[in-house]
Amino acid sequence: MDHPKTATQLSYLGHASICIQMGKTSLLTDPVFSTRIFHLQRSVPAPNIADFQRVDAILISHLHYDHLDIPTLRKLGDAPVVYIPHGAGKLLERAGMKNYQQVRAGDRFRLGELTVEVVNSVHTHSRHPLGMHAATLGFLIGGLSKIYFPGDTVLFPEMAAFGGDLDVALLPVWGWGPDRGRMHMGPREAAQALTLLNPQVAIPIHWGTYLPVGMLPLNPRFHRLPPREFAEHASHLAPHVEVRILLPGESTPIDHRPAA
Repeated sequence: MDHPKTATQLSYLGHASICIQMGKTSLLTDPVFSTRIFHLQRSVPAPNIADFQRVDAILISHLHYDHLDIPTLRKLGDAPVVYIPHGAGKLLERAGMKNYQQVRAGDRFRLGELTVEVVNSVHTHSRHPLGMHAATLGFLIGGLSKIYFPGDTVLFPEMAAFGGDLDVALLPVWGWGPDRGRMHMGPREAAQALTLLNPQVAIPIHWGTYLPVGMLPLNPRFHRLPPREFAEHASHLAPHVEVRILLPGESTPIDHRPAA
């Protein structure tokens, strides 16, 4: 976490977990560092959780186990505030966690130097088929840079309202299995989202981290190719957008978009 305090630094930690360091404020999105999540096995080394104990906040987009991982949240401790979809507080209460805030689409709040706007996403709402329901959310994070983190979502026309002045769009390009799964964007849909969002930089996420148990030795195409397919589609649909592919564990600095 020894990033420059005057710049924006993004670290792709795998799946939908990103560390955003902007100025003196840092946050995590959907941190999931567990080796196993039911039938899914982590295929890359997990981050050192001690490196993230001092983040200021955690943003949770929705309740699915591969986005809201109670063991990871417990290990991160009580210091960071966890922002979760409204209605999910009982889930954290049962886990013994008290430092959380429930949010809805349309909410805005401050995190140090940053402003976070909660926006809609379009995805399945339940923890599991018979479990708790809560809205699925995205986040617009503004400060030295403006960053869009959609959580999981399909492409939807209202994304256009989030664009225009984005420095970075963190776009999910797959699910976790042989196909992209229900209510996820694939590489082409994610590239189409760029035509609505018009970011300066796009970083593909939600790939290359978790595999169904037994598939790891096979290194299947769906586990490694979606970001490259996304970049190929983006080169045709949104050639003005710079695509940066980060492997899990890699970081990149972000320069804010110059004023027009």
